[in-house]
Amino acid sequence: MRLAVFTGSASGTDRLYAREAASFAAELASRGIGIVYGGGQVGLMGTVADSAVAAGGEVVGVIPSSLDRTEVGHTGLNTLHVVDSMHERKQMMADLADGFVALPGGVGTLEEIFEAWTWLQLGIHEKPVAFLNINGFWDPLLAAIDSLVSAGFLKQDYRDAVIVAGSAAELLDAINRWTPPARKWQDPGERSRI
Repeated sequence: MRLAVFTGSASGTDRLYAREAASFAAELASRGIGIVYGGGQVGLMGTVADSAVAAGGEVVGVIPSSLDRTEVGHTGLNTLHVVDSMHERKQMMADLADGFVALPGGVGTLEEIFEAWTWLQLGIHEKPVAFLNINGFWDPLLAAIDSLVSAGFLKQDYRDAVIVAGSAAELLDAINRWTPPARKWQDPGERSRI
C-alpha cells in the first residue's frame, strides 16, 4: 500500500508540525506503507521524505522539471519521477497511491487534497481521502466545509467520507476501516436501472 502525502514546501511557524510529520512518516514506514509525495527536499515535504527513508520506508517522489530545479528534487528517495507539468505530477501521484492524506500546508496542499476529494465524489477513484489534523490545524477549514453542507452545496455523505484524525495511528486505523461513498453522478444506464 502507498499513500499520497500532500504537505507544505514550508515548515510552518510551529515546530510541532515538523515533529508530527516526521512521526507520521515513521509510522507509515513501520507499517510497511509507502509514501508518494511531491518530490521536494524542502519544508514538511522534505521532513516526511527524510523521516520515512530513515525508518526504512519506501518513498516515491513526483516532481515537475521546473520545480526540480527550484525546490531541488530529493536525491535520497527510492524513486524520483521528473515529469513535465503539475497535471502530469498529480495524475501520476494518484495512479501510484492507494489513498490521499493532507498534512499541514498551504494552497498547493489544499488544491491537491481537494482534487482527490472531488475525484472521490465523482467516482473517478474509490480511494480514501484524509486530513491529519495536527493540533487542530484543519479545524477552521473543516468548519468552512461543514458550512457547505448546511448551505446545501455538499452532501453529508461526501463530508463523512473524508477521514479526519489527530494522530497517525488513528488515521491509519480509519483508512483500514474506510469504505467509499456512492458516486455523486450515476452513469445514465445505471440511473435507468435504479
